[in-house]
Amino acid sequence: MDAVGCRTLREILEYRAETAPKKLFVLFDDTDGETTSHSYADFDKSVNRTARMLQALGIGSGDKVNLHLSNCIEFLLLWFAAAKIGAIIMPTNVAATADELEYLIDHSECRLIFTQSGYLDVAQEVRGRCARVEAIVICGDSGDAQARSFDELVSSQSDKRPDTRCDAADEVGILYTSGTTSRPKGVLVTNANYIYAGETVAKALCLTPEDRHLVVMPLFHGNAQYYSTMSTLVTGASMVLSSRFSASRYFDQAIRHSCTVSSLFSAPMRMLLAQPRRDELSKNRLRAVLFAQCVTEDQLDEWHERFDAPLLQLWGMTETMGPPLVNPIHFRRNNMSMGLPVMGYRVRLVDEQGNPVPRGETGQIVVAGEPGRTLMKGYFKNREATEGTIRAGWLWSGDNARQDGDGYFHFVDRAKDMIKRAGENVAASEVEAVILTHPQVFDCAVIGVPDPIRDESIVAMVVTVEGESLESDAVIDWCRDRLASFRVPDRVEFRRELPRTSVGKVQKHLLRAEMVTEKLKKNG
Repeated sequence: MDAVGCRTLREILEYRAETAPKKLFVLFDDTDGETTSHSYADFDKSVNRTARMLQALGIGSGDKVNLHLSNCIEFLLLWFAAAKIGAIIMPTNVAATADELEYLIDHSECRLIFTQSGYLDVAQEVRGRCARVEAIVICGDSGDAQARSFDELVSSQSDKRPDTRCDAADEVGILYTSGTTSRPKGVLVTNANYIYAGETVAKALCLTPEDRHLVVMPLFHGNAQYYSTMSTLVTGASMVLSSRFSASRYFDQAIRHSCTVSSLFSAPMRMLLAQPRRDELSKNRLRAVLFAQCVTEDQLDEWHERFDAPLLQLWGMTETMGPPLVNPIHFRRNNMSMGLPVMGYRVRLVDEQGNPVPRGETGQIVVAGEPGRTLMKGYFKNREATEGTIRAGWLWSGDNARQDGDGYFHFVDRAKDMIKRAGENVAASEVEAVILTHPQVFDCAVIGVPDPIRDESIVAMVVTVEGESLESDAVIDWCRDRLASFRVPDRVEFRRELPRTSVGKVQKHLLRAEMVTEKLKKNG
């Protein structure tokens, strides 16, 4: 009925191991000069050993395990091993505090925590709070004689395939939303979901077995899983997994490993543009770099001039699996937009009642699909949120956009990010876009804070270019010359950095909470 059929992650991996056993699947680059490579056949055997290790620890169908890991081979092994035996991974951001991790592990019902020595203290604190957690396993060098070692547990296992059966509808992952709201929601991801995500990206990029992904995004987020790893697997291509993003080494890695495709977001793109110019970096083989979130036209021009690595802006969510909107690879691109609907997705812009809005007007993005196949299966243990998000076969994204005369979709703002100022709706992104064009501004976030007279006042948080200084009045004057008066910030604050999630989304709820607390203190 679609690009998935009845396939599972297990079936695709084993097919690759049988038909292209010596083909490189993943090369791990720790960015310190050490690399390890795994062919499809070798990787499949290691997955089998890992699956049997999980079974020896009492993990079976429906059981959940936490992967509190930075990018590493063990993450991939555990992901695909869980898929082989019907278990479910719940990845977490390694920057999470014990309080944040406690909620995720308790809510998801995880029985094991897999982590690295650098995060062991947090994991042990969480284990002490969560009675369901039975053990912690350390991946890599443990540095702790009392910790259980992944390598030791796996080494004694057979590499024969486990005698288990899987279905396309089986859940494989619980990916919690990235934390722009106070309580993350666990997105249920099935075998079919993962495969559909991979097929969507593979078709949008015209991937072939000769392509090679450069993966610098964190594996605990959907981007690296959906867009990079899964599109690699369904195509029979290869990937270079970097232990972390390094602005000074990104293009060196791309060149050294002959990478052809990659995925980024705006914050690391700005970091790359802030690096010293090196003409040799344009000699890379990258033919497509996916990205999301706003960059300026000047930044796009500078990127192409310096790096000659073609960009394709897209839009997608953890809940949509693949990206429903992507700039076309073989047609006119407008990278100031999120692109056009991808084959397999139906996308509309609607008002609050669900009625389509006229072209050119702002509406919320809704995406049609089938839960558990082309859309998330739902939110784990949150029926109310699931029913509020997926209504009559349409997923309500919470993102506002408009469609131009050529059909390209342009991001406006999060539906919850509209500022109500004296009876006017102000899209924070429109103000941010203007501030970002100031030559001395590196980054910014615009928020609305409660105001007794005007409902909300507009506050801009600004990060200046390193070594530059800027006055609040200069930013306000810059906006006043370019925006309607009701959109001009009432206040400008300067920060060294903005709080962001692992994939670069500004955590505006933290900024708002900080401003409210500050106001309460002032008022006594």
